Amino acid sequence: MKTIGLIGGMSWESSLEYYRILNEETKKRLGETHSAKCLMYSFDFHEIEVLQRQGDWDELTTRMVESALILKHGGAECLVICTNTMHKMAGVIKITTGLPVIHIADETGKVITKQGLKKIALLGTKFTMEGDFYSNKLKDYGIEVMIPNTSNKQIIHDIIYNELILGVFKEESRQKYIEIIHQLKADGAEGVILGCTEIPLLIKASDVTIPVFDTTNIHAKGALDYAIDEVEI
Repeated sequence: MKTIGLIGGMSWESSLEYYRILNEETKKRLGETHSAKCLMYSFDFHEIEVLQRQGDWDELTTRMVESALILKHGGAECLVICTNTMHKMAGVIKITTGLPVIHIADETGKVITKQGLKKIALLGTKFTMEGDFYSNKLKDYGIEVMIPNTSNKQIIHDIIYNELILGVFKEESRQKYIEIIHQLKADGAEGVILGCTEIPLLIKASDVTIPVFDTTNIHAKGALDYAIDEVEI
């Protein structure tokens, strides 16, 4: 098994899910006492969140690359960015480190394609929903990406930053997300990507009536596919 380098702490709640999924899935696939070989660099997310609000993506890129190099020097053989939004700099990290970066949108695109779906709603931070770094990856798989209207985008973004990254999960917020997803379904969405690694802590597949793509789960399992040589990238 290859050693997986995890860039985490954005937020630690979702990084915990990555660690759990990787180890549970390793035991399921390899059996007995097996667990995942991994290293994690965990950010103080407050520093990241401030830079995101300031729009200082150059400094964010510098910090992400530095963390990736630390993991490489520690023995990581591939990298997993444990958040959707910070895949904005995945390409730079891959070039700078020379390591494979298991891209969350690629792994999600593969799963959606296997289900034969073509028109998918994307929920996440405003940076993810409005940027092209994520949607362009999905378009490579022939997937048309739908995003919520302006007011709903703000609701989704605010709940992520004011509640979910703080470990706060309110029933009223869950209901707001469900309403937004059902509206997107009415507008033609065949499924919905939970494109922020905290959203699956609030919304489950059983909450809505269209297929749900939990990017945390999909990403962690895709990384493990690579680490145990089931696939190559």
